Amino acid sequence: MVSRVRVWLNRTYAENVFFMDQLRRNPSDRAVEIHATHGDPDSPVLAAADTAELEPEGLSPAAYVEYALTQCGRRGIDVFVPRLHQAAIVAHRAEFEAAGTALLAPPPEAVAVFEDKVVAYQAVESIGVPVPPWWRVRDADELLAAVEELERLGHRACFKPAAGAGGVGFRMITREPFSLSQLKGFPGPQVPLDLVLESLRRAEEPVDWLVMPRLEQPEVSVDCLTGPDNRVRLAIGRTKHGRRRGFTLHERWLEPARRIAEGFGLHHLSNIQFRMLGDRPVLMDVNTRPAGGLHQLSLCGINVPWAAVRLALGDDPGEISPPFLGQDYTVVSGLRPLLPVTVPRQRTGSPTVTGTGTGTLDALPAQTAPAEPRAASGALQ
Repeated sequence: MVSRVRVWLNRTYAENVFFMDQLRRNPSDRAVEIHATHGDPDSPVLAAADTAELEPEGLSPAAYVEYALTQCGRRGIDVFVPRLHQAAIVAHRAEFEAAGTALLAPPPEAVAVFEDKVVAYQAVESIGVPVPPWWRVRDADELLAAVEELERLGHRACFKPAAGAGGVGFRMITREPFSLSQLKGFPGPQVPLDLVLESLRRAEEPVDWLVMPRLEQPEVSVDCLTGPDNRVRLAIGRTKHGRRRGFTLHERWLEPARRIAEGFGLHHLSNIQFRMLGDRPVLMDVNTRPAGGLHQLSLCGINVPWAAVRLALGDDPGEISPPFLGQDYTVVSGLRPLLPVTVPRQRTGSPTVTGTGTGTLDALPAQTAPAEPRAASGALQ
C-alpha cells in the first residue's frame, strides 16, 4: 500500500488554496494531507488544509528555523514548501532531510542571488539575459538623477524596493502636480515626483529602491520546474495583457527563463517574469517559489504542484510538455470558507460587563466550518 504524502505550506498566499486542491486531485491518486500555518487566522489556506496552526509572531529567522524543524518532526512532514524565511530555511536543508523532510525550494546560493533585485539583475546580465536600465537609489538626489536620465532617454520612471515581492511598493513617477484628479476613482500607482523628493528629504533613514523605466505589456511569467541536476523539466509562459490571460511556449520567453533556472540552480519551482522594453523582452523579476497563479496551468492539462512534490521526493517526473495550451481566460474572485472563530460571550442587558474569549487553530481540521462561513476571494494575501 502506498503511504500518504504529508505537505506543509507556511504563511503563503491565499491563492495557494488552489495549489492545495491540485495536490489532492493528483493523477497518481495518492493520498495527500496538507498542513498549513499562517499569522492571519482568517487566511483561507488554513481552512483549506487538513490541519492548521497559527504561527508565533516575532521570531527571528534562526528561531523560525527551529520552529519549522519542530513542526516537521511533530507533524511528520514529507515535503515542506517554505515561503516565509525561505533563505534561512534552505540553509538548513541537511537538518530537515535528517528529520525526514524534503524542502521544495532552491539551494541557499540560488535564493541569495534573487533576494536582492540589484544582485539579480547583475547576475542574469552576466549570462546574457537582457535587463532594463536600472539605478539603485538611497536618497532624494540619487532619485532625481535617475529620473532625469530615464526621461532624457525617453522613458517614464518607476521605482520599487530592491528587495520585495508581489509588486509591493511599486510606484510610477509623474511630473504632474498633485490635484483633485488624483483623488477620483480608485487609487493608482502614480506619485508626483515633488512629493516623493520631499518625503525622502524628510526621512530619517535612507531608502533602498530600484529605479527603472516603466515596462510595457505583455507581461509573461514563465513557471519552471527544475531538478537538482539543474535541468529544467517544465517551462510554460503565462501571458497577461490587461484583463486577458493566456499561455505561450514561444522561445523568446522560455529560452532566457531556462537559462536563468539552469544557470543559477533554481531547483524545484520558480517563476521568472518578463515585460517589454521597446520591441524586446527584458527580465522584470525572479521568484524562487511557486507563483500564486501556478494552478492556472491546469488549463493546459497538467498538474504542476504534484509534479513538483514528486520531484522533491526523488520520483523524477521527467520532461513535462503540456498536451495542449488552454484558451485565453480572465481571473475573477471566488468564495472560500474560513475557519470558525470564537466569539466573546456577552451578557445581555448588562452593558457594563464585557466578555473575553480566546481561540486556537492548533491541529484544527479544515473540514470543521461554521454554519454560515465567512468568505474570502482568491486574491493574494
